[in-house]
Amino acid sequence: MEIIKTDKAPAAVGAYSQGIKTGNFIFTSGQLPINPETKELYKDIKEATKQSLLNVEAIVKEAGASKENIVKCTVFLADVNDFEAFNAVYEEFFGDHKPARSAFQVGAVPKGAPLEIEAIAEL
Repeated sequence: MEIIKTDKAPAAVGAYSQGIKTGNFIFTSGQLPINPETKELYKDIKEATKQSLLNVEAIVKEAGASKENIVKCTVFLADVNDFEAFNAVYEEFFGDHKPARSAFQVGAVPKGAPLEIEAIAEL
């Protein structure tokens, strides 16, 4: 098992790693829509979706893979009414690659973010 850490995604703010590589798999922790350079938390669902996906991608890349290696995403939405806007950005980000996905509304997302995204990738 290898801990994955990159400055191209927000640093872990608790007792967890940005990602773990074990065997042929990479597991990312949930990524909030925080810009790792400016520390800005995006609240607009479209900007937030893009930033969370970029953060996931940065962790996967640090582990030696690419977004095309992502096999599953789990999406935690603060408001399921944001699903359509989220889905449009998600679809554009992945293009023809379509990982398995679960998306659902949760009671709240840390820091008041509109969503959080985690992923599993295979090398």
